[in-house]
Amino acid sequence: MAYDLLIRNGTIVDGLGGEPFVGDVAITDGVIEAVGAVEGSAAREIDATGLLVTPGFIDLHTHYDGQAIWSDRMSPSSSHGVTTAVMGNCGVGFAPCRADDHETLVDLMAGVEDIPGVVMVDGLPWTWETFPEFLDALDDRRRDIDVAAFLPHSPLRVYVMGQRGVDREPATDEDLALMRKLAEEAVRVGALGFASSRLTLHKSESGHPIPSFEAGHAEIEAIARGVKDAGGGLIQFVPDLVAGDFAPALQTVFDVAEDVGLPVTFTLAIGNAGDPFFEDGLTMVEKANAAGGEVTAQVFPRPIGLVIGLELSGNPFVLYPSYREIAHLPLAERVAVMRKPEVRARILADTPASDGHPLMFAVQAWNWMFPLGDPPNYEPDPSQSIGARAQARGVSPLEEAYDRLLDDDGHAMLLITLANFRDASLDTVARLLRREDVVLGLGDGGAHYGMICDASFPTYMLAHWARDRAADRLSVAEAVRELTSVPARVAGLADRGRIAVGHKADLNVIDHAAVHLHKPVIAHDLPGGGRRLDQSADGYVATIVSGEVIAEHGVPTDALPGKLVRGRQPAPSVRT
Repeated sequence: MAYDLLIRNGTIVDGLGGEPFVGDVAITDGVIEAVGAVEGSAAREIDATGLLVTPGFIDLHTHYDGQAIWSDRMSPSSSHGVTTAVMGNCGVGFAPCRADDHETLVDLMAGVEDIPGVVMVDGLPWTWETFPEFLDALDDRRRDIDVAAFLPHSPLRVYVMGQRGVDREPATDEDLALMRKLAEEAVRVGALGFASSRLTLHKSESGHPIPSFEAGHAEIEAIARGVKDAGGGLIQFVPDLVAGDFAPALQTVFDVAEDVGLPVTFTLAIGNAGDPFFEDGLTMVEKANAAGGEVTAQVFPRPIGLVIGLELSGNPFVLYPSYREIAHLPLAERVAVMRKPEVRARILADTPASDGHPLMFAVQAWNWMFPLGDPPNYEPDPSQSIGARAQARGVSPLEEAYDRLLDDDGHAMLLITLANFRDASLDTVARLLRREDVVLGLGDGGAHYGMICDASFPTYMLAHWARDRAADRLSVAEAVRELTSVPARVAGLADRGRIAVGHKADLNVIDHAAVHLHKPVIAHDLPGGGRRLDQSADGYVATIVSGEVIAEHGVPTDALPGKLVRGRQPAPSVRT
């Protein structure tokens, strides 16, 4: 038999956690045709001797809503073995949206997801109004990997309620009925479900809470019933983890999900110190699942935080008036000015203004701030924090941060580990990663262009968790399972996430010993000349989507087989 593609003699990691074995994988028409000792030939063969062959990775939490319209590359995700990305998370996005509300959604995405307004103005054609029309626009675009989308709560609310929705007024019965109808319509044409947020930090660029912030039980239930009317789907939710009183809103979502009969996945962060509130969240998950629910907590496998620097959205001085006076200067000029003793003294003696992005008030967390080198260390020793380094030098943390920002002629970056770094380690994360009610999430690809580059987490799973970490390492089979079949199950994408006959031929061929994560870099490739953080990796010999090789040895090919995934996908029929 002649196949389209035949991967020979690889170490097959099936995605289900099974023991890896040496064998072949044959592909025809974008589907896995045979696994094991395969006879026959193919139009192309890949010799995978000594290499891992895994299912393509699935990222449940991205924000490629805009990038999937203006670009055919979903990077950084597709550079790290991701073959399916789910967007529309946190209840923000670009549809449904009337023309009069474009500015509202741009303001919302600029604030919540750090996507510059000019990028959206230049990059979005706004050829849609309804959510079905938005999916059609996605469907018309060729890209490297598959994308799927949630119906986002905030645009839905604004579409139904107009300014009342922006002002977070309570929805009327008529509003609720229309939200339910539009949610049903969205799921029928391909939404995976709907997404919402109650996170305090989620504010528009103009400083207002997101429209969904105060939405109550009746509104969540109306949308959920619309999802159920169309056959079901997933609820994605971000509770107010920052405020610490997330339980009531999260319980509301759990109660609605139980009443309506829908699964839930929500973001869970681990506080670096203090009250272990995340344990309360896990207890809630256990109770909900014991009562028959389908609830998973999304946990990020390395610190949740920010990358800051003079070229990025944040640094410890962005709120200082004396720094703002020079912030507009080109980098080289700014660095030269900052090296002048009198300028240094003036900035260090200044005090921050009270305005600015909420996250910018965290850019002086000295004991949780570390230089980010190459290769980047996402589990750094506490002795390397800016606070500890300052103490060792006998200077203030502000001085140490100032000096480190000027390293590498101002190209230096600092990592702020805001959460998931409890007691200055990832030991707590290690425990959570092994739970069946936990799934990987929060890569945030397509968002936070100037302060986060977390879409590289699949590579971190393979390198750090399944190879390099001194303790609590995962096996390769365990790490791959968490990147493939587990998120596939949560999203309802039963056609992918495993290497088995009949399943979608999304695969990675990986040199595990060579897997290496590089330091993030600045790329100026967004619409309007916008800049973003990008991050590359070594070790990916080939990434395959629907049987087509989209990248080899980290270099993209011309193949663009990625499609819009319309809704939940059934498992393939068992072949006899």
